[in-house]
Amino acid sequence: MSLAMIDVHDLLGHPGLARSYDLLGAIDGLATELVAVPDDAMLGGGLTLESVIEGVFVTGAITGTWRVRCARCLTEQTRPFSVEIAELVTPTPLAEADADDDGYVLVDEQVDVDQIVRDAVGVEMPFAPLCRSDCQGLCPTCGGNRNLGECPGHDAIDPRFAVLSDLLLELPTTDDPA
Repeated sequence: MSLAMIDVHDLLGHPGLARSYDLLGAIDGLATELVAVPDDAMLGGGLTLESVIEGVFVTGAITGTWRVRCARCLTEQTRPFSVEIAELVTPTPLAEADADDDGYVLVDEQVDVDQIVRDAVGVEMPFAPLCRSDCQGLCPTCGGNRNLGECPGHDAIDPRFAVLSDLLLELPTTDDPA
């Protein structure tokens, strides 16, 4: 399910004319390794589409929830988010000099709100989210969640792996004749 394709034929060529839209819908498949907008999560918000000389300027805010997995301890939480949108949609692709700009283009005099929202939310997804700022993460030895006291502490080397410490070799230094 997508948010919407909004017909703007009556806005084109009338700079200063604007319309507001309330959006409610879902976006499928918007996820990274640690953050995902659930497919059944409803995104909502208000958008203003204003006619400008170059095309249609889309502004507004979108709110919703995303599922976040902590980068240190891997616990999951659901958090609300709000994303501001301010994008220009042009009737034709911009000049070749601006070809590096991945601008938005009207499709049959319609604005693809789904793609604009998808891009805005995707950019705002946290790269390495934490459940809390002082998260202690997982123990590298036993895998226990240190935040929950699941790790008993590991002061001594596990006797099963103690023999491996004897395998460490001393590397010759540059002063050492080999």
